[in-house]
Order: sequence, then C-alpha cells, then structure tokens
Amino acid sequence: MNNGERERFSKTIDPVETDGRDIDTALAALEGEAAQQQIDGDDRRLTQLAPEPNGADATYYDRPMLKQSVWSIDIPIYYFLGGTAGAALTLGAAIQLVSPREHHPLRHISAICHWTGIIGSSAGAAFLIHDLGRPSRFLAMMRVFRPTSPMNLGTWILAGAAPAAITTGLLVNRPGLAGAIGEVTGYLSGIFGAALAGYTGVLVSATAIPIWQQSRRWVPVMFVASSVSAAASVLDVMSGGRHARAITRLFGTAGRLAEIAAAQAVEHAASTVPKVAGPLHQGPSGFLWRAATVLTAASLAAPFLPRRKRSLSIAAGLLGIAGSLCLRFAVHYASDASARDPRAAFQQQRAQ
Repeated sequence: MNNGERERFSKTIDPVETDGRDIDTALAALEGEAAQQQIDGDDRRLTQLAPEPNGADATYYDRPMLKQSVWSIDIPIYYFLGGTAGAALTLGAAIQLVSPREHHPLRHISAICHWTGIIGSSAGAAFLIHDLGRPSRFLAMMRVFRPTSPMNLGTWILAGAAPAAITTGLLVNRPGLAGAIGEVTGYLSGIFGAALAGYTGVLVSATAIPIWQQSRRWVPVMFVASSVSAAASVLDVMSGGRHARAITRLFGTAGRLAEIAAAQAVEHAASTVPKVAGPLHQGPSGFLWRAATVLTAASLAAPFLPRRKRSLSIAAGLLGIAGSLCLRFAVHYASDASARDPRAAFQQQRAQ
C-alpha cells in the first residue's frame, strides 16, 4: 500500500492494509505468474476518468451496444451463390411449365437453369459449411423444424433445393418413369428455389443491426431482385440463342430494375435516421454499395444498345453478376460497420 492509500484509510473503523488484491494469505497462497507484482505509484490506466457524456448525443461510454457478426467472407459468397441458384431454379421450373414437350426449344434453356441451380446450391452449401467450421453444425440445425426462425428454415430450404435440383438435372427430358420423376422434381426445385432466392434477405432483416432493422421491409425484396438479376446474367453469359435473349431481356430487365429500385428504397428507409445510413455512404461498404448500383445500371443498358451482338450479351451478363456480387459484399460489410457504431443504435432507439 502506498502513502496515499494509508492516509485515505487511516481514519476508518477498520483500516485497510492491503496491496489491492485482497488475498488472505492464511487461506490462499499467491503463486504463479505475476504473483509478486507490485504497483509503483499511480497506475494511469486505473485512474483514467471515464469520458464525459454528451447530453445531446449520449452513448454508453462510446461502446457499441451490439457485437458484429463472426461471419467470414464465405457468407456473402453464399448469399450470391444461393440466391442465383434459387432464382435460376424458379426460372427453370417456369420454362418447364410452358414447354411441356421434351424437344421444345425452351427445354435447352430450362436445362441451363437447372444446372446453374445445381452448381450454385451445392457450392453455396460448401461455403456455408466452411464458415460453420464442421459439417456436423449444419446437421445440428436440422434436429428441429422451426418456421419462425429464418436460419433454421433456411437450412431446410437449402437441404431440399440441392437434391431436388440434382435429381431434375439427371432425369428431366428422359423417357418413361425417369422423365416423369424429373418433371416432378423440377417443379419441386422451383418451389425450393423461390424460397432460397429470398430467405437470406429475411435472415438479414431479422437481426438487431440498426441499418437493416431500420429498412427491414425492403431488404428481402432487394435480395430477391438481385437474385433474379444474377440468374438472368448467368443465362446471358451461358446462352446466346434467340429464345434465351428474349427470356433474359424480360426476366433480367425486371430483376435489374427491381434491384436498383429496392436498393434505393433500402437506403431511403435507413436514412430516416441519418447516422444509421452511414455505412451506405462511406467506407468499403459505401464503395461496394455504389459500385453495385453502377454495375447493375450498366448491365441494364447493354441489351438496349442499337447493335445487338453476342459480345454485348456476355458483357451485360458479367456486369450483372459483378453488380449482384458487390451488393452482397456491401450488405456484409455494412452490417459490421453498423454494429460497431454505438451512435447508430442509440439514435435509432431514440427516433423510435
């Protein structure tokens, strides 16, 4: 005990004679690393005053209210792959419905959609399991079925989409019973695909992260639209036939317009509390957010250029894929930035 402490406690009823650790050596022994450590003089780290609160913009000592996610970049890649696969499976089922004959020219496009769904859902599941660390953790989420949990429901959706898509890809357009099974699983994969394209948006908007909680009504719409845009972009790159161009021009244009409009709606809703929308305007997330809009707008303009060439279709597809991918990474990094900002959470709660 230093001299200041002796003066402080000298007039108390029970004077304190201690080194600050309050260890009764009659009951316990001080052993191990730093057991004999003594404090010489005042420890500035212990005597440092807490920051003065600002009445106009108070926080809890400038400490974040929320913890940022522990997700790696595997998750935004999964957002992109799973969403693209889901929209492609839905489009494949729709084409399958309007082209009942096995040798119909649209069946080729349907096959591309199904194989896009197979690759996307399988690779997306691999990235998701890699982020979880062990496959057993993915299986552990399937011990229960809880429709009120977007994460649990998404696990079941992914578990159903990939097998249905694989079965369809292997059996559809075949004669006999195998072809009939492929037809049924094709429609089933379309149902799973529609859910797969949008459930991740519901998962993001159901969190307490200020930026997505503030714009929760539009985030799922944005995810579905981006998935449609990405699926049409893949079809632009993979197929250049007349029927494919007609479908992607309609399907892709609708998806890209909806993606831009939904992203603007998300930004407008988040900007209701200006501090909440900060990650969409600054830092890496802000750059990716703006890049997504520019790339998607560029892919939207390419199909309407006067000279329609195969190279323009590929360019539009690549721009659309890049725009959708940037959007998913913008969501990932904006989530972390919003969780780290204590003022965003406090100001959002005061506004409500």
